[in-house]
Amino acid sequence: MTENELTTRKNDHLDIVLDPAHDRRLSASGFDAWRFEHCALPELDLDAVDLSAQLFGRPLAAPLLISSMTGGARRAAAINRHLAEAAQELRIALAVGSQRVALESGAANHGLTGELRRLAPDVPLLANFGAAQLVRGYGLDEARRAVAMIEADALIIHLNPLQEAVQPGGDRDWRGVLQVIERLARTLEVPLVAKEVGAGLSADVARRLLDAGVDVLDVAGAGGTSWAAVEAARAASAQQRAVAEAFAGWGIPTAEAIQAVRRACPQATLIGSGGIRDGIDAAKALALGANLVGQAAAVLQSALDSSAAVVEHFRVLTEQLRIVCFCTGSADLAALARAPLVRAPG
Repeated sequence: MTENELTTRKNDHLDIVLDPAHDRRLSASGFDAWRFEHCALPELDLDAVDLSAQLFGRPLAAPLLISSMTGGARRAAAINRHLAEAAQELRIALAVGSQRVALESGAANHGLTGELRRLAPDVPLLANFGAAQLVRGYGLDEARRAVAMIEADALIIHLNPLQEAVQPGGDRDWRGVLQVIERLARTLEVPLVAKEVGAGLSADVARRLLDAGVDVLDVAGAGGTSWAAVEAARAASAQQRAVAEAFAGWGIPTAEAIQAVRRACPQATLIGSGGIRDGIDAAKALALGANLVGQAAAVLQSALDSSAAVVEHFRVLTEQLRIVCFCTGSADLAALARAPLVRAPG
């Protein structure tokens, strides 16, 4: 696929996700099935609630990751600049979108340069490309280039077999992906993160990834953006649309994926993303077993507007998370992980 075709595809994705008329969330994240037990006597100072966390040795003011977003060359530079400035001000982590186009054509037009590290010198930055590329020639050289490009602390390998399967021109041969991930984990100088892109990680896959040497898992479950629905919206034929639409609700709900992976991998560093609507969902993700919470599509419009808009978005989410801690009697995130979480009626 040419650079122009890849860029056009990414611009299409961005337009569809931003279109309010497009229903891209076609399955439930599972968080509505849970509620916290309210504590009427928290015995806490709300302003003293400690939301601090860390990732790759860097301190975070809150357990939040600005998850990977995509965009064509015309808009990616501004998006990445706004996200980096906001991440630095908020002291939260930032994962960039796929670097495939930048790796294959040069990074300057996509905002994926060392400037991101200069804008966000103190927070974790995560590089990113797709697992499918690992069986199409990508290896240690491309991984090192992706990391060096933005001076990243870690590299995300994103897993998107469903999207590739329903996408015209998608990468359909996934034989040998795990073997290459294992080889990369042994040789790359920074940690590896394995991330789904909206269909969720199962406990079995999570365990195999950890055994292969992956350091961090991002479940990225169903309930957020359905990339099958996005591909259906951009389909060039009725046949392609019909195939993709059938899978619009496919995947493991995020809440379910977090629980299952945490049970199977009790020591893993786990990111919960996929359909996080607000700080209450974020708190539920943490209580169900996530160490950090990621959000992408919900902040995309803010990322197009300005860094100030991104900061405002996450300040709201952070204050909501803080109030959940307060109203469950949780002085910090360790206490929140133990807060009573019960099945909601119905």
